[in-house]
Amino acid sequence: MLQPTGPVIVVDDDDAVRNSLRFALELEGLTVHPFKNGTELLAAPDLPQGGCFVIDYHMPGMTGIELVGKLRQRRIDRPAILIASQVSDDLYHRAARSGFRVVLEKPLHDSELLDSIHAALAHGAEPEVRVSEK
Repeated sequence: MLQPTGPVIVVDDDDAVRNSLRFALELEGLTVHPFKNGTELLAAPDLPQGGCFVIDYHMPGMTGIELVGKLRQRRIDRPAILIASQVSDDLYHRAARSGFRVVLEKPLHDSELLDSIHAALAHGAEPEVRVSEK
């Protein structure tokens, strides 16, 4: 079965993480648009249409949750996946209220990110908030 495709917008301030996510997702045939932080993403003059976001929680300037809030204010309602080093109940609930589809804890295991991206691309902005289990 053909997997859905679409641009994946990766926002992570860690160069190594951002570059490795780009590499791994491009190997899977996905188009990736990397950004180093929320400010850079919000300043982009030509944000790709469609697809989904993969956003790190802890970044300088604004958190991933704050970034999604600003995107929603601009009526950019694409599915978003939050990745974080430590996922607490509070973070999970704030992410869910902000519109994240999935919350994944680093380090990412097996195909959980890729599976979450394919589900987001297949179902669009349809809510299905879940947190990865370690």
